[in-house]
Amino acid sequence: MDIFIRCLFAFALVAATANPTNFSFMSWAMDNYQTQMPIVALMGLLLFSGWIIFVRASVRALGVFGMCLVGAIFAALVWVLFDQDWLSTTNRAATEWLAIVGLSVVLGTGLSWSLIRRRMSGQIDVDDVDNR
Repeated sequence: MDIFIRCLFAFALVAATANPTNFSFMSWAMDNYQTQMPIVALMGLLLFSGWIIFVRASVRALGVFGMCLVGAIFAALVWVLFDQDWLSTTNRAATEWLAIVGLSVVLGTGLSWSLIRRRMSGQIDVDDVDNR
């Protein structure tokens, strides 16, 4: 359940930044940057901070190679879905949502890697030990 929640937070971050609907920071900022520049800047910095936290945690946990591997596995899954005609390339919005989900899976896996490794190996990371 913890892994799913972290992937959900990663999805919220990615989708809040940009998505095919008009309900994203990018759409809102493009429409309002001239009249509401301070709010656009504040919201942009908050989102940027979230990205830094998620990407840094993922790079520390998985490394660049691991992140690329998770992304490649997701891309191969999408390739299979397209090859089996379960997905179509004609729907651009669906393809964009798939990219958002893919990036969320990479970030969510990076955030959850300590939990996954602990469950697979039974070993605890040094950062996970309580200081009681």
